[in-house]
Amino acid sequence: MLRYTKTAIALHWLIAVLIIGTFTLGLVMTDIPGLTPAKLRYFSWHKWAGVTVLLLAVLRLLWRLVNRAPPYPAAMPAWQKSAAHALHGVLYVLIFAVPLSGYFYTLAAGVPVVYFGLFELPVLIQPDPALKAVLKEVHYWLNMLMAGLVGMHVAAALKHLVVDRDGVMQRMLPSFKKENS
Repeated sequence: MLRYTKTAIALHWLIAVLIIGTFTLGLVMTDIPGLTPAKLRYFSWHKWAGVTVLLLAVLRLLWRLVNRAPPYPAAMPAWQKSAAHALHGVLYVLIFAVPLSGYFYTLAAGVPVVYFGLFELPVLIQPDPALKAVLKEVHYWLNMLMAGLVGMHVAAALKHLVVDRDGVMQRMLPSFKKENS
């Protein structure tokens, strides 16, 4: 069975864990009333994780452009292959769009993004209350779309593991055997 490279697998799971954690933190922090020290700390962590997702997404995309994905099983129906390609394409777009929308939302709110408290990221737009309101909604709905599509992705992977038993999911599962990098 052909598998993704260890690098692709590591980037996939690292980004997945960061996205789930960042999404969850976003839900928690926005539910905290007022402006508390904990809420401010969570906002910082949320931004740091979002920037990290964006940086890792760049690495993942570059890796993917150089390293082809393993083929789907020949017995897999063409419509499933097309659906998988489409879903992966939209997820790649969202992996970039969600953190970028959050970054621009933060800038439109007039708040700098200081990565890990060490250095300020470039201010590409000036504070703009009207744009802030739009970007807040865009960021929220992109997150909700991503959550739904990640759910579909997980459901499809589990279907391939439990029902089809065709090795599709195993291509992306970590392995501790000596393999390709």
